[in-house]
Amino acid sequence: MEQRIQELFEQQMSVWETLRDNYAALDNVRVKTLEVGGVTYKVQFNPARIVSSGAKVDPKTIAARKCFLCAENRPEVQKGVEFNGHYTILVNPFPIFPRHLTIPDNRHTGQSIIERIGDMLDLAARLPDFTIFYNGPRCGASAPDHAHFQAGSRGFMPIESQWRSLVAARLGELRQATLHVLKDLPRTTLVIESTDKDDAAQLFDLIYDEMTLHFGEEEPMMNVLSLYDDGRWVIFIFPREKHRPSCYTAEGDDRLLSSPASVDLGGVFITPVESDFEKLDARILAQILEEVCLSRNDFEELIRRIQEDLCKK
Repeated sequence: MEQRIQELFEQQMSVWETLRDNYAALDNVRVKTLEVGGVTYKVQFNPARIVSSGAKVDPKTIAARKCFLCAENRPEVQKGVEFNGHYTILVNPFPIFPRHLTIPDNRHTGQSIIERIGDMLDLAARLPDFTIFYNGPRCGASAPDHAHFQAGSRGFMPIESQWRSLVAARLGELRQATLHVLKDLPRTTLVIESTDKDDAAQLFDLIYDEMTLHFGEEEPMMNVLSLYDDGRWVIFIFPREKHRPSCYTAEGDDRLLSSPASVDLGGVFITPVESDFEKLDARILAQILEEVCLSRNDFEELIRRIQEDLCKK
């Protein structure tokens, strides 16, 4: 599979000018480092990502546009690699990573994780050089109407190398799967580590069932990352409270176009506007995290419910 993906990248780079230009532009993105609560975050100025960060995802806008993940609406030049019988792996033409993939379901069906966590773990195992990520329908997904994953080059997000040093406690186990909580407030992070795919999926389902479903939402708000390393899956779960921070719709100097998704919570905040990149500092970053992630009290309550469930297993 890795070889097929490499061949896909080479083929798409050779024939798709927009994609080629946007990957070349990655060499010139500006990056700075901030620290919030002892955790390192990177901030990337990436103008091409305005397509995603600025996407309107209200029902009226979604209904009025053609779905850009459906095969019949994709650019003719865009080709893909089939996966698991009902996904297509595509090269993302608006990259954050040196190699960035989008992996839509072949059917037009809503964005949802609960019946797809096994597929996500399969992707991680088949693509060990990538981290797989999932954005909930109101947690950064620019196509909430079409189920999909994304994948990016391993080692790009700070949390991948930081997380073991941030473990605050081991919350419990479900056979071969272990659940940790990180000490990284105001970000709220749970980590599943498992040598068994089914145990990891069952533990994820248990956590999902204990998360709060807000009125009018399709599923509990969350972002998820998954990677596979030396026979072991690692799953990062970021429970959320809010889709976008107040600065997204603020007026004047208070406005900052930040729509945090999995990559941002993984430690790389994307700013498509240069002035936003300039003014985003540790204080503003902490405020954004406090708004979109669970409050300390709500996170502690979620942990309590999860531990009660684990004790019953």
